[in-house]
Amino acid sequence: MAIFSKKTKDSSAASPVTKEVKAKPAVAKKTEAPTMKDLYATEAKKEKSAAKAKKGVSLAYRILVKPLVTEKATNLGGQNKYVFIVNINANKIEVAKAIDEVYGVNPISVNIVKMKGKQVARGRVTGRRKDFKKAIVTLKKGETIQVYEGV
Repeated sequence: MAIFSKKTKDSSAASPVTKEVKAKPAVAKKTEAPTMKDLYATEAKKEKSAAKAKKGVSLAYRILVKPLVTEKATNLGGQNKYVFIVNINANKIEVAKAIDEVYGVNPISVNIVKMKGKQVARGRVTGRRKDFKKAIVTLKKGETIQVYEGV
């Protein structure tokens, strides 16, 4: 291990003399430009505060895509069951919370079915529809959701 030393201007000393460096007290100057670390620290604080503010914001519009309006879904409405197409990554708990936020009713149960997209053909070109997820929401007797108005 090599020891690095600084030679002093004294030519009288034959051997190299090490100069002790005294630690300067850490005094932050207010006139200095902020460092990258300071900038990132303030951005992180802003993001955390924004995340706290977003917690109160409803994300139900990302969970519930649209109500499914078919003959079978309309018949299920007589049994207090309503059918929605939901996000492919949504689970039962998220769907129940979204229904409560959007329609103001607390569901008894939520059943979820993953549907595979069908093979389709347009002339000579064949393709496939997207996979999607259906949620069948059961409500208490007397509670309704106004899904089919204007349909």
